[in-house]
Amino acid sequence: MRTETEGKKMLIAGRWKGSEQTIDVRDPEDNSLIDTIPAATASDVNEAIEQGKLAMESRLPVHKRIDILTTAANNVRTRKETFATIIAKEGSKTITEARDEVDRTIEILRISAEEARRIQGETISFDQVPGSENRVGYYTHFPVGVVGAITAFNDPLNLVAHKVGPALAGGNAVVVKPTSLTPLSALYLAEALADAGLPSGLLSVVTGKGSELGDPLVQHPDVRMVSFTGGLETGEEVAGKSGVKTLRMELGSNSAVIVLNDADIERAVENAVSGAFAAAGQNCIGVQRVLIEKDVVDTFAEQFVHQTGQLKMGKKLSEDTDMGSMISEKEAKRIEQWVNEAVEEGAEILIGGERQGAYYQPTVLTNVPIHCKIAREEAFAPVVSLFAIESLQEGIEQANAVNYGLQAGIFTRTINHAYEAIEKLEVGGVMVNDSSDYRVDAMPFGGVKGSGIGREGIKFAIEAMTEKKVVCFNL
Repeated sequence: MRTETEGKKMLIAGRWKGSEQTIDVRDPEDNSLIDTIPAATASDVNEAIEQGKLAMESRLPVHKRIDILTTAANNVRTRKETFATIIAKEGSKTITEARDEVDRTIEILRISAEEARRIQGETISFDQVPGSENRVGYYTHFPVGVVGAITAFNDPLNLVAHKVGPALAGGNAVVVKPTSLTPLSALYLAEALADAGLPSGLLSVVTGKGSELGDPLVQHPDVRMVSFTGGLETGEEVAGKSGVKTLRMELGSNSAVIVLNDADIERAVENAVSGAFAAAGQNCIGVQRVLIEKDVVDTFAEQFVHQTGQLKMGKKLSEDTDMGSMISEKEAKRIEQWVNEAVEEGAEILIGGERQGAYYQPTVLTNVPIHCKIAREEAFAPVVSLFAIESLQEGIEQANAVNYGLQAGIFTRTINHAYEAIEKLEVGGVMVNDSSDYRVDAMPFGGVKGSGIGREGIKFAIEAMTEKKVVCFNL
């Protein structure tokens, strides 16, 4: 049995705490041991929530929130290579992709600091109603309370920052439950915030199995908001168990990109290849389906397959690697099964389709029957399917024909076509002459249908993480 002193500790209300029971954190590339984390219990979750509620009784002034978040951003910047190495080792990103994620996290913390000063209310004209001429007042914002945050593996640092930054900017306490596959990034971010002077109790990172910690976190009456990033099935369970509280859920997608006859094909190919295979395809807004108007489908497919073939799959810490392993061999086997199922139903593999351990080759399919899982579910893997379409209208119909709607892309030189897609695509964001995976962290980010509830993006997350209170004086 391991002792409490071994491995990385979790943060419970300002105290770094171990556990007799631990969980191994392994590099999916070769299954090597990176570190161990505590296997927390329900009592640890309860302690974190109770101490978070207590810590909020001493209201943290806005200027201190700004200072702490700004200092934390600087702490992450000075430790950039450490963060990047951890992200690459415990997850699926290459070292180059991991460095980009660190840069985004720095930006998220800085924007959170900026938005903290802009949480403002407005005056209300009560005299708009007869008999209220002597009344004056306003509304203001106050923290929603303790925020329960549950994050996924694909952006192990950014997903945590997108929840913690706005929560703290809004004056809340936050309890983070990172996935056990990639928990180390969250713990290192907690260190950066603690070193920035964050008061004890306002942040806890509780590590362990979701099956044991999820219910105590989302069902606790003092958790007033749940911010969840993960799969649709788990999200539906969380929504059913949370009760009457604010929910923000990002549940994935099956993103489509439409390529019309008048598109810049070279640009469309380049952006779609990047959007399909970044982070080994494990990207909620990654390109999964490309819907190409028939006059250019052969040209597009030829160029797309050629560029896909230029991608170098290899060690994640190598500077010249384009794509690393998937998050686990189990996930690689799953997508292998999905592709094989599609091939048995008549699909054709244009390139890729081979697995070795947790590695799955960048794969391009065509002639995929629409009833196959790879066409209608979220693949979350380095697999993209090409479909020929007769018109923009058919492309929009096919793009909308799944139970997801996070983001979509369209390539066209015709402004009317772009606006028709903007109006009719059932998604949270339309990227014109870009792939579906384009995003900046200040924009409202989220989807419709099975892709979730609400929006992230710092300003918009803060709005969800604060409540409006009306004040009225009867003079």
